[in-house]
Amino acid sequence: MSPQVSVIITTYNRAAMVTEAVKSVLAQEMTDFELIVIDDGSTDETEERLSIYGSRLKYYQQENAGVSSARNRGLESARAPLVAFLDSDDLWLPAKLQVQHKYMMEHPEVHICQTEEIWWRNGRQVNPKRHHRKPSGDIFRRSLDLCLVSPSAVMMRRELFEKVGYFDEELPAAEDYDLWLRVSVEYQVPLLPDPVVIKRGGHSDQLSAISGIDRYRIKALEKLLQSDRLSGEQYKWTWQALRRKCEIYGQGCLKRGRVDEGERYLALPEIYRQELKEPESN
Repeated sequence: MSPQVSVIITTYNRAAMVTEAVKSVLAQEMTDFELIVIDDGSTDETEERLSIYGSRLKYYQQENAGVSSARNRGLESARAPLVAFLDSDDLWLPAKLQVQHKYMMEHPEVHICQTEEIWWRNGRQVNPKRHHRKPSGDIFRRSLDLCLVSPSAVMMRRELFEKVGYFDEELPAAEDYDLWLRVSVEYQVPLLPDPVVIKRGGHSDQLSAISGIDRYRIKALEKLLQSDRLSGEQYKWTWQALRRKCEIYGQGCLKRGRVDEGERYLALPEIYRQELKEPESN
């Protein structure tokens, strides 16, 4: 019999952290789940540390190919109708799966939901800044400027990936920003008020800290503008976000002497201006 939820953890050289993440999943109040760990080419003692859990998890190794490839590999192995991701540097509180599973069962029309989080940075609890506070429902416009969905906090119907596509394996970073835009352009993303995820930050290998991450956010926006999924208003918002990010990134390139790259990004929004459904006004 298939489980109710497939939990997917991807990891790369985080033996200690991923062990803590696994423990937080195995301590869930809800027990009808399968736990899939995709090791994206770790060279540390990850395999040895996780071997003690035996059949309580499914452990797969692959050559290092990035987080998108690892998550997609996990989805290929998933058997449940619902999917929940946990980043290997984050933790779940015991009620996490139970809270979201109950909500998804009571709301069959909902394709995805996320929960509130508790933020820790360098071992201390911190409060997210106002612009990081998660919206609920129609989150598309606000999500254009920054990623407002945490992979560790979502639960999704597996069939949603067939509708919007999988993680883009050509993006080494901002792959979650890209996916959540493809989701939220069409689907509501309810926020459950329960803070059942511990989001840990401040360590050097966070993908969100990668240099030049806005290049990949710009690529995600371009993909949206090239699609046929946007209404006229959504296209305008997306184009405006592209223009803002290209201006910031392009000017940064110019200051660092990368003139050709800077000028290319500053000119990029003009390629898409002609498709605006109404005159750009601000």
